[in-house]
Amino acid sequence: MIRVLLLLLFPFILFGQTAKEKIIQTDVLVFGATSGGVIAASAVKREGLACVLAEPGWHVGGMSSGGLGQTDIGNKFAITGMSREFYKRVGAHYGQPEQWIFEPHVADSIFRQIISENKIDFRPELRLLKVVKKENQIREVHFQDKKSKSIIRVQAKVFIDCSYEGDLMAAAGVNYVVGRESSATYQESFNGVQIRDKHQFPDGVDPYKTPGDPTSGLIWGISTNKLEPNGTGDHKLQAYNFRLCLTDEPSNRIPVTRPERYNPDHYELLLRQLKAYTPDSLNWQLMHFAWMPNRKTDINNCGGFSTDMIGVNYNYPEASEEERLKIFQEHLDYTKGLLYFIGNDQRVPQHLREEMSRWGYPRDEYKNNGHFTPQLYIREARRMVGPYVMTQQNCQGQKVAEDGIGLAAYTMDSHNCQRMVVNGMVKNEGDVQVGGFPPYPVSYRSIVPYEKECSNLVVPVCLSASHIAYGSIRMEPVFMVLGQAAASAAAMAIRSNTSVQKIDVNALRLKLGFR
Repeated sequence: MIRVLLLLLFPFILFGQTAKEKIIQTDVLVFGATSGGVIAASAVKREGLACVLAEPGWHVGGMSSGGLGQTDIGNKFAITGMSREFYKRVGAHYGQPEQWIFEPHVADSIFRQIISENKIDFRPELRLLKVVKKENQIREVHFQDKKSKSIIRVQAKVFIDCSYEGDLMAAAGVNYVVGRESSATYQESFNGVQIRDKHQFPDGVDPYKTPGDPTSGLIWGISTNKLEPNGTGDHKLQAYNFRLCLTDEPSNRIPVTRPERYNPDHYELLLRQLKAYTPDSLNWQLMHFAWMPNRKTDINNCGGFSTDMIGVNYNYPEASEEERLKIFQEHLDYTKGLLYFIGNDQRVPQHLREEMSRWGYPRDEYKNNGHFTPQLYIREARRMVGPYVMTQQNCQGQKVAEDGIGLAAYTMDSHNCQRMVVNGMVKNEGDVQVGGFPPYPVSYRSIVPYEKECSNLVVPVCLSASHIAYGSIRMEPVFMVLGQAAASAAAMAIRSNTSVQKIDVNALRLKLGFR
């Protein structure tokens, strides 16, 4: 009997596995099936190498298939390579040479086609457990399959972190920052605390539960923080929200109903804003409606009180999975509640209620998620601190990275980071939107860590950039461009048997067609 048991257990003893543990060996592990992650994985496969694409959830394409169909481009001529191919495939769907405005399900379908066509080993629902390193090199990453609960150990030669949060990077012990640097850190004028006029409350909006009485306490959504001088650094983050796909097509519209955890007190501040200034329309005043094909929207934040849930996300980047789910749910409750409140609360002006009532959730979008996007807009989380930090000077052309491997082109864009009392009135703080500059190169050194920290990791999403420069770089087409660059760099490192820091960057630039 003992001999039979030993024979049965022998394969697991020999290979160091248990019955619930699996080892996968590959050339490259891409973590995060964001738009940049899908492109990175497909680029690895085009290099003729093996690749595993690991995703903590089930959604693919990140924000590009999560509601951000009105692509933030800046200058579309800066978007090249496989990123541009994606927009050409979108165009083909709509009978155009290329298209930058699209429905979520179209983007989702294209990303899944890319995964299938390139025969990528895609593994969703994997919880990151730990990173195993030897000296400065990652040897393997341990995951738990959320469904089977089995342990999956992925051994690879190079690792690419394409997550919005930078979880693999952090677990590998790479240095990073969360929040805003002071203006003095990199001699930037738009970093740190910024009190400005964009997406701001009109003067005179009272913050107290009993107007004029500070002892009554603050109404919901206002912090007790004191306004620091402009340029002060802190750990606060620009607000997250959902990019909302709604429709006014009756045959495809599901009505907005009262959410389960609805709390009308959360929208008292909106009522006070409406008393100070009553808009004639929702668009460009309470929300920004951008039209998608087939009478759908990509709705974004607009104004002092809108879809951004300001001040709730500070702990998100370093939170546990359970804590992140709680923060996600808070955003979901707030957003669905806001839509219902505007359309149904009798204190909202009638013309705005009637306008809101024309909109609903599309039946043909997010069918497996209650017709609501599963992707929270993680505008910024961890940012690596690497050999080259992209800064405001790069954006504005005062400093040029000579080892550029892709172009960024968008406005330096930060949404508000906090809502507080200033001179007895409600004010938002942190919004910056400064543009007027041409496309600029993103340094290769900004997507790799210091070699002493990790020699086989590339980070094209949570790259090395200051808060305000990241606000310009953090656009989906750019993430795809940098994802392809990361994959090509990984292939070069593997074939040259060297670190990602020591590849021939000029050869990489030529390979990417970068001039």
